[in-house]
Amino acid sequence: MKKGTITLLIVLGIVLIIILWGISVYNGLVNKEEAVSAQWANVENVYQRRADLIPNLVATVKGYAEHEQTTLTAVIEARAKATSVTVNANELTEANIAAFQQAQDGLSGALSRLLVSVERYPDLKANQNFLELQAQLEGTENRIAVERRKYNETAQKFNTAIRRFPANIIASMSGFEKKGYFKAAEGSEEAPKVQF
Repeated sequence: MKKGTITLLIVLGIVLIIILWGISVYNGLVNKEEAVSAQWANVENVYQRRADLIPNLVATVKGYAEHEQTTLTAVIEARAKATSVTVNANELTEANIAAFQQAQDGLSGALSRLLVSVERYPDLKANQNFLELQAQLEGTENRIAVERRKYNETAQKFNTAIRRFPANIIASMSGFEKKGYFKAAEGSEEAPKVQF
């Protein structure tokens, strides 16, 4: 073989290796981005489960506490607001997640006020339907926390992958963008005061 042919084969081999490496990195980033999208769908799923439980909870409380109408209305309005705020999996920015979380926090606050008002109704607290709904709601809140944590872990893996060299070159050329995280609500770093 001629020296020029060998050099050409070496150059073609190096180019082929670089192309295969680029394809591998790109496919890995796509897999990680899809994992983030799938985990976001899981987060939305558990929030939807909570939203689906609320009408039953409100209906059960309504039968016992007609004069708690303002509290019930606040819960219904907060549910409507929380379900109207959606975030596309392709737009998981810090700002979008913060807006989504703010709407969900409003619903959490309204539910808390509802559950506090229930304390005034011993018959309601003993009602089997209410107890089951309350247990389901508590379980859903735990699921929300778990799915949010899993989402943050998945987003962290993706964000790390798109920032590491040399994958960051492929990521920037392909338009991969950092995903936002769920953050604790303001003031949650302070322990709540319990008074008896």
